[in-house]
Amino acid sequence: MAQQETFRDLYLEQLRDLYNAEQQLIKALPKMAKAATNEQLRGGFEEHLEQTRGHAQRLEKIFEALGEKPTGQKCKAMEGLVAEGGEAIESDFEGAVKDSDLIAAARRVEHYEMAGYSGVRSFAELLGETDAVNLLTETLDEEQETDEKLTELAAEINAEANGASEDNDSEQETERPRVMKAKAGR
Repeated sequence: MAQQETFRDLYLEQLRDLYNAEQQLIKALPKMAKAATNEQLRGGFEEHLEQTRGHAQRLEKIFEALGEKPTGQKCKAMEGLVAEGGEAIESDFEGAVKDSDLIAAARRVEHYEMAGYSGVRSFAELLGETDAVNLLTETLDEEQETDEKLTELAAEINAEANGASEDNDSEQETERPRVMKAKAGR
């Protein structure tokens, strides 16, 4: 029996970690939306913010059913991922290049969440927590859907960013010979 209680404690710890991760994202997503220059990306971040609030509410339902509180665990991984997202927000990149950076940061978050929800769902299955399994599956499905949307959007925005980078490179290359000629004329 003690072994199952230990496993249940691990389950609760993992749920608390995810809950804290969602709380951190609720604070971070509006900043990412504001930094996005592409309207679809901005809208995607805003839509995912609403989903994230729903994810937190689902976790609260699970805790309520378990007679536990959702707080008390700090998700250090999400703290790092949010910090990386902050670096993307504060970067000197502009336009599509900045949006590509934001998407890369968001996809790292989604992959972390998918791993977390998949793992904790398997714990819930082993513990016979059927209602929790259903709620966790719903969230996991939404996280996977968000990652798919980001992947599709990345294809378009990355191509645009690459085109912008190539344009800048060719502009710089044409400017360099002029600079060299100007120096030679001195």
